Amino acid sequence: MKINIRRSRRAAAAVALGSVLALTATACGDDGSGTAGDKGNEGSGKGEITFWDNNGGVRTDVWKEIIKDFEKKYPDIKVNYVGVPATSIQSKYDTSISGGGLPDVGGVGAAMLAEVAAQKALEPLDSRIEKSTLNGKLNQGMLDSVRNAGGGDKLYSVPTSANNGTLWYRTDLFKSAGLAEPSSWTNFYKAADKLTDKGDNKFGYTIRGGEGSIAQALDASYGQSGITEFWNGDKTTVNDPKNVAALEKYVKLYKKDTPSADVNNDFTKMVAQWDSGTIGMLSHNLGSYQDHVKALGTGKFRGIPNPTLDDGTRVQVSNPVDGLGLFKASKHKAAAWKFIEFAASHESNSKWNESAGAIPSNIEAAKDSWIQQAEPTKLAAEALNGGKTKIVQLPYYLPDWNNISKSDNEPNFQKVLLGKMSAKDFLNTLAEQLNAAQADWKKNG
Repeated sequence: MKINIRRSRRAAAAVALGSVLALTATACGDDGSGTAGDKGNEGSGKGEITFWDNNGGVRTDVWKEIIKDFEKKYPDIKVNYVGVPATSIQSKYDTSISGGGLPDVGGVGAAMLAEVAAQKALEPLDSRIEKSTLNGKLNQGMLDSVRNAGGGDKLYSVPTSANNGTLWYRTDLFKSAGLAEPSSWTNFYKAADKLTDKGDNKFGYTIRGGEGSIAQALDASYGQSGITEFWNGDKTTVNDPKNVAALEKYVKLYKKDTPSADVNNDFTKMVAQWDSGTIGMLSHNLGSYQDHVKALGTGKFRGIPNPTLDDGTRVQVSNPVDGLGLFKASKHKAAAWKFIEFAASHESNSKWNESAGAIPSNIEAAKDSWIQQAEPTKLAAEALNGGKTKIVQLPYYLPDWNNISKSDNEPNFQKVLLGKMSAKDFLNTLAEQLNAAQADWKKNG
């Protein structure tokens, strides 16, 4: 199996890294950190640290505000900001883990946490949190999520935010067409069809066919099938016949009720297309809220939780919690930890999440007034805590999850959209890889 070959190579690399000395930092970040095999040191609590933003370009402005606030409070610490696009952050970490040049602090979402942690690149943070001002101030569910994603024993990331699948829809277009809110899958498909007028370049929906397409496709599959567990024993439910039928229905929207360009669209292109055009609905997450406000104002759209089944039950896949990791190779761990602690504090965490429209990890920030005013975030939080929402927990703990759900299968999903591969074959291939990864994880865990 391809997946086992890759795991074997990674395991061998991890052993080799244990004896490698820290290398000179690469040109993309002269931060003084080395490889995963370098244990680093605490440093003086002063000096320069390097921070890699794992969503560079999208959240750059708010991070620079937080860094400015931090440097004002800690004038003896300078933070070198490096914005890394979300599409390349994992490969950048992998390259630096083996070749040197790791940052002191980096954004590490739950989806990639298992792979980075498996390579012994991250510092366990349990004792640091217990001794810090963050103790008792972080959402327990988010802490559990990142702990599980890292393998279940230690905490390798301080959670900063939770996102949620959101269906954005144009209230003005729905009103003109006399359509009900797309709060159910029945209403969703009805609206997608009625709002489409290809001759006038109007479409009911935009589907994600490029980077990041797999999670959205799984959301649509489980959301319609009503299946609430990702595993049935040691076998995944991904290719259950109900999920196959759901995905078949979903992908039929492509080119019928969506633009043909969707096959290559990642979230930035998809969001820009929805904001600038006359497309009725968009599935993304809370992170694009401010983009929609800038493009459309607040009166032409709403963001609601993913559609429900006809009985009112909502099933959605888990969205990875984002967080900050302290890299073991850092020569400035004391200073780096101060930055993490500051970024996850009430004021900074609230500022970041208000900018992103996401759910804060800091329980004090989660009570701030802006959440009540940001309807999509408020509705998302209520849905997550509601009794009729069932969460399908994705296996972020698998070191190969990010590869399986991205590079291994995104090209296959494009084939499904283009009619070159069936939904059944696509999900069977995905299931085969997931079952092998689960077996490998249990064997080596």
